[in-house]
Amino acid sequence: MISATRRWLRRNRNGIAIGAGAIGVTYLAGQYVLGKINEARERMQMDRIAKENIRRRFEQNQTDCTITVLALLPTLTENILEELPVEQLTHELQQKKAERLARASGEGKSEASSIQDGDNASLSSFQTTSFAHTSQITGQPSSLPRRTKAQLWTEVKVTSITRAFTLIYSLSLLIVLTRIQLNLLGRLNYLSSVISLTQPPPPGRANSISLEDHDNGGAGTGFGNDFETNRRYLTFSWYLLHRGYAQIMARVRTAVEEVFANISPSEGITAARLSDLVLSVRKHVEGNTEEQRYATRWLPYVLPPREEEEAVLVESGVITPPPSSPGHSSGDLLDHGAGSYVDTSTGPLRLLLDETADLIDSPTFTRIHSLLLGSMFSHLIDSRIIPKAYPQHQPQSPSSSLSNIPHPRIQELDSAVTVVPGEPRVKLANLLAVFTRQAHAIGNGNNPPNEYVSTAEAEVRELEAFAAVIYASNLDQNIEDHQSRSGESSIKASSGVGVSEVGTEPVDEMIESKLESAWERISGSAISTR
Repeated sequence: MISATRRWLRRNRNGIAIGAGAIGVTYLAGQYVLGKINEARERMQMDRIAKENIRRRFEQNQTDCTITVLALLPTLTENILEELPVEQLTHELQQKKAERLARASGEGKSEASSIQDGDNASLSSFQTTSFAHTSQITGQPSSLPRRTKAQLWTEVKVTSITRAFTLIYSLSLLIVLTRIQLNLLGRLNYLSSVISLTQPPPPGRANSISLEDHDNGGAGTGFGNDFETNRRYLTFSWYLLHRGYAQIMARVRTAVEEVFANISPSEGITAARLSDLVLSVRKHVEGNTEEQRYATRWLPYVLPPREEEEAVLVESGVITPPPSSPGHSSGDLLDHGAGSYVDTSTGPLRLLLDETADLIDSPTFTRIHSLLLGSMFSHLIDSRIIPKAYPQHQPQSPSSSLSNIPHPRIQELDSAVTVVPGEPRVKLANLLAVFTRQAHAIGNGNNPPNEYVSTAEAEVRELEAFAAVIYASNLDQNIEDHQSRSGESSIKASSGVGVSEVGTEPVDEMIESKLESAWERISGSAISTR
């Protein structure tokens, strides 16, 4: 039997060899295909995790923006309340009323005129429902000339409206500025994390665990990890909080004085006319036509001129001033943690400021700013003042709410409001009391949530799309710049962030496409660094 088996194997050895080879090739091909399938599955899983990572980072960045705005808002509100002390003016009016009643009581006269009754009701609404800043109830300094009742009411009218509108304009600019700053830095920090993941470990430490000192400012300064540069860059919001708001306030006050000049506090106005007056003020401030609105530059209110940048850093306490005496040099300055004197004309800080200025001067910034203003003004007029001052008023167009309004009623400056005969009228003095109270709600940063910030961010989805474009732009360009200047601290300036893309497609789809394509661009550029 053994010899027969040998003869059979000898006769069929060629077929057996061919069959074994075919089986071996099939096995190897199957293993190769299975390896490729597993590799593709792992790559897809890594891509999915990477996309989820960039989305999580982006969403956390937007949350940080809101928290930062609420943290900075009390400083802005404090400065505006001190500049526009409505409560102090109301206190003076109450003093005049008390003196007038005392004189009338001494002379045996009664004050029963309708105007005085209206004044009493208006003053009562001011004092019982609004709270005064501590520096505003000390009374009028004796060195200032005493003003008449008419002058005080005129000042109350202008000041209360100007204060509410200035807070809205300043808050809108602060929201967009914070989104630009934190998304620029968030983009750089994301690049830094991706570069660190794609870099191979040092020889001999491939399977070891290493501890990295991320508190050291010298590590990874090329992509946003330079703590001092980031801190100095974020400090430039100080300019809007302490200087820019005053320029906005002057512009708004001029518009309010012109629009409300001929309206007496005792005059009754309808809700439709109130909306028209608000639109008129906005047209004076922002521009009467669409071309004028897009030509309005908001950069001077948000960032200081280049020649004042170092002074802003010094005044905000971030850096120490340069030596005043000729016998000292810059090397003699001690670094006390706040950083010594710095030149803002070059370096990463200069590139960040230039990119920020380009974004603020872009047409998309004006569009986002106008949408935010429309949302907050509509919330102020349609959701707060009209329902409180006109209890039986039925609005002719829907009010601005999160549930049933895609576009606020007074969002577009060119929109018209139909005047309905027989519409109820309310004295302007009563409306001023609501304006005074709402100013504190607009500037509320100590007791979040702020209803104006929440409403604006929920209604203006283009704001998040604007942030997504900033966050996802120039990723591959920054990596290429890092490759060409490896070892140097450099940040590639924006070669034109595509902010004009905002609004060309649905907001949610745009955010999704920007974040999904971000990892594809950055992974291709980052892997080439290996």
